[in-house]
Amino acid sequence: MITEFISPEMLGILLIGVMLFAIFIGFPISFTLIFLGFVFGYLGFGKLVFYLMTLQFSMVMTEQALAAVPLFVFMGIMMENAGLMERLFSAVELMLSRVRGALFYAVLFVSVIFAAATGIVGASVTILGIMAAKSMNKSGYDVKLSAGVITAGGTLGILIPPSIMLVVMGPIMEIPVTDLFSAAIIPGIMLAVLYAAYVTLRCWMDPKLGPVLPMKLRAGSMKEVWVEFILGLVPPAALVFSALGSILLGLATPTEAAGCGAFGSLVLCIAYKKLTMSNLKDALIKTLEITALIMFLVAASNFFGAVFARLGTPTLLTDFLLSLEMNKYLILAIVMVAIFLLGWPLEWVPIVLIIIPIILPLIEGLGFNLTWFAILVAINLQTAWLSPPVALSAYFLKAVVPQWDLKDIYLGMMQFMVIQIIGLLLVIIFPELALWLPTYLGGK
Repeated sequence: MITEFISPEMLGILLIGVMLFAIFIGFPISFTLIFLGFVFGYLGFGKLVFYLMTLQFSMVMTEQALAAVPLFVFMGIMMENAGLMERLFSAVELMLSRVRGALFYAVLFVSVIFAAATGIVGASVTILGIMAAKSMNKSGYDVKLSAGVITAGGTLGILIPPSIMLVVMGPIMEIPVTDLFSAAIIPGIMLAVLYAAYVTLRCWMDPKLGPVLPMKLRAGSMKEVWVEFILGLVPPAALVFSALGSILLGLATPTEAAGCGAFGSLVLCIAYKKLTMSNLKDALIKTLEITALIMFLVAASNFFGAVFARLGTPTLLTDFLLSLEMNKYLILAIVMVAIFLLGWPLEWVPIVLIIIPIILPLIEGLGFNLTWFAILVAINLQTAWLSPPVALSAYFLKAVVPQWDLKDIYLGMMQFMVIQIIGLLLVIIFPELALWLPTYLGGK
């Protein structure tokens, strides 16, 4: 066997190098992981690799928590189809029409609600861009700040529960999804508040960035505005918070709550007369596509990670880094920078499914709380969505607002990327921001 010439641990390092190279040059991630897992597993420990693959695929496909993924995806798509976000944005815009930066606040308010309805960043940025950009252009709002608010608000779906990423991350890190959901709430709201504070400061320093809306865009009757606000806010908020509340209070599992949420979103579409057979078919196909992508990646990465662990490389790397006697927060900083840089070319799925299992033994060895670390990863990956030149949020926004220059979108995003980094540092310095609510709800 090849292990007579090279140690299994070094074979694992070679495996990671080949994997990263293959992904960066464009090979399909799932098939790359399976193929490399087979090849390097067979070279490292022979026919055992076939049994290992069967075991890992079986474990993933019978993981109950992952059954929530298609249900939450379907719920988000149907909420989008119901058109509730447009009504809510319009109502908030009219309510704040006499306030500087009214459209900025409207985007941020709606983005928090929409983040809780769907964790799909592309959909969030696209819908927010369609809703807000036209009014922002008419009102003479600063393009850079407008683009930054829309893209930053759209990325909140990664963090604010019920986040698809947190649902997937739970089984990978062997953490209850309920703990991740409760841990993400305060950091998610904190980031939205930091965005709003930054916008307030900028508009106070330079009122031209977000002027008061012109008379033609103001409401004729506040009664009509309040009716639209209630119709746009109450149904989706009630649906989301009932599903999320039942999870956090221990009344339902994430899968059960996701099922109720999916059914509720269907009822909302019917109530608002937005449900057609064409919409339902498209929603089911989108759900199938997204779920198949995620589940196949989960299975492939689990197999890849099992091969990598069996070769002994994670233990070797962990022992090496711990033997350096570096400050554990310095090692954490190196890990965070690495995840941030990987977030440029890669989406969250391969990072969560491939990179996190590799560094998990190190984080456990350093004695960090895994729930806290998971939230740090989520905030970090959210930051990567705002990091030029690869940040996909910019291209989603550019697609729906072609008159905005890509350079201005980048400059706007970078302002909020700095705020994201500040938010990440706050959660590192004050771990209770992420850990207080799960501890409180757990009664510990």
